[in-house]
Amino acid sequence: MTVKGHLEAGALGVETVGMTMRFGAFTALDHVSIGVEPGSFHALLGENGAGKSTLVKCMMGFYHATDGQMMVDGREVAVPDPKAAHALGLGMVYQHFTLVPSLSAAENLVISREDAPRVIDWRREKAALTAFMARMPFAVPLDQPVRALSAGEKQKLEILKQLYLGRRFLILDEPTSVLTPDEADEVLGHVRALCQAGKITVLMITHKFREVTAYADAVSVLRRGKLVGSGKVAALTHADMARMMMGDETLAEPAPRAGAAGAPILSLSGIRARDRSGLKEIAIDRLEVRAGEIVGIAGISGNGQMELMEVLTGQRPVTAGDVRVEGGPYHATREEARVKCVRYLPEEPLHNACAAKMSVTENIGFRSFDVNGSGTRFWLANGAMRRQARDLVAAFKVKTASLDAPMASLSGGNVQRAVLARELTGEVDLLIISNPCFGLDFTAVAEIRARIMAARNAGAAVLLMSEDLDEVVELSDRVLVMSEGRITYECSGAEADAVEIGHHMAGHA
Repeated sequence: MTVKGHLEAGALGVETVGMTMRFGAFTALDHVSIGVEPGSFHALLGENGAGKSTLVKCMMGFYHATDGQMMVDGREVAVPDPKAAHALGLGMVYQHFTLVPSLSAAENLVISREDAPRVIDWRREKAALTAFMARMPFAVPLDQPVRALSAGEKQKLEILKQLYLGRRFLILDEPTSVLTPDEADEVLGHVRALCQAGKITVLMITHKFREVTAYADAVSVLRRGKLVGSGKVAALTHADMARMMMGDETLAEPAPRAGAAGAPILSLSGIRARDRSGLKEIAIDRLEVRAGEIVGIAGISGNGQMELMEVLTGQRPVTAGDVRVEGGPYHATREEARVKCVRYLPEEPLHNACAAKMSVTENIGFRSFDVNGSGTRFWLANGAMRRQARDLVAAFKVKTASLDAPMASLSGGNVQRAVLARELTGEVDLLIISNPCFGLDFTAVAEIRARIMAARNAGAAVLLMSEDLDEVVELSDRVLVMSEGRITYECSGAEADAVEIGHHMAGHA
């Protein structure tokens, strides 16, 4: 067997010409023409729904474009399916890992080949893999199971898999969303070096201007399915790129911090719980959030943040310790949350905080449908629910076809806005949030962060868990790091240093 490493053949140039994609009456992509030069690192920007995913899915053959052509190295090509794209040397690294966790890195590479034999001669395969790795600018331990690799190593393996399979044009979809800043810089630095050496060409979808400025040669911007701007990165500022993305829209500006931290609202002591695997322990010796402050917990996915959220929402039992809110025991019952004014914005709220098939009105009414001024009630006040939903949809700028539309029909940002509208209505003493802006566009991110800061300035205690380090540093009065199920570092927001925090997130400090 010989590894399919066609890197010696050089990078590919790819161009879309008038690429158009219609879904019925809706035009998702409108005559988009983008040229990606051989050996270049090209960034693709745009808000959610701008057409980025549609464009790359047309390029990779997942969608059949309604109109337009694609050129590879100056030659018009047909891409009826992903297999045809792969044969042309095009590959894609997805936002979420596609590796088999129980298999080793070597096994993941070998089984990804179309010509993988039924009976594998591992001595021969490992010799070929060792020779392949010797030509790569970075490596991963071949004999380790993927589940034992760090997030950065998994991302490197995903890229290595594409190179191993002979891909010379790589589409990277938000490749650093699960990486620490150090890991992101290492991975993108290696990828850029391969581009500069003329080995590969890269088209990267990202929401992070810092990555565009640091690594990309050129950038193209989509808005509402159309190409609205492009150019050399060196000639553009972050403000220029934001203007192209936003058009006439303006970003919400959070109010400056007001007031000082007050009395403790949330207190955890001696918390012990099993993680999702049942093999490790979540151990929070002490955690306190005071009124009028945001405490941000930074950490790489899988280090216990999800389990901590489940403890706080009553979805995961504790084996030791206690949770207290405003000095009293707290078990996250609906009645306790109502009386103590505790509100939640969990990760993936469409699945964790909504009934997807029920209407916007019904979802917004979940917290108050059975409560009136004098106590509980046993009938639905449909008129009052509808009036409340109408007012909150307008106040929180929720974009929906109608109040009767199912929650699942809303975009991710609008689901977040609708849940925030429900959770921030009335008195809020404690707000517990997990990854509030993951995967959302700039407009939604700015609006949601402004709402969180407004709650803090109004005196709420806010616990923010986020894998976006920039978000944690921007919003938090105090920053904690969670690693291996424990709080391993703490600093004030004013002293927060992204590099130092990143080291603790990776467990290197």
